[in-house]
Amino acid sequence: MKKSSIHVNLDNELKARHIALLVQEASKYESSIYIQIGARRVNAKSIMGMMTLGLDMGEMLEITADGEDEEEAVEGIERFISGRTA
Repeated sequence: MKKSSIHVNLDNELKARHIALLVQEASKYESSIYIQIGARRVNAKSIMGMMTLGLDMGEMLEITADGEDEEEAVEGIERFISGRTA
């Protein structure tokens, strides 16, 4: 199991679009991936779950991945949430 904490660095004006893209990114990996903010924890591959979580600029969240490609999954999600594209 791989865990990482990161600050959200996404533009709030495109929140719904970013969440949809984040779900697409998470869905690229075989691992189970969860995003947690405070006591709220949701499956990163669930669009409905992610919409209820809400991502606000500067907020700290925790990414947890468990599976064969957990390292790559956490790195990909971190890259997306931090606003890095490469």
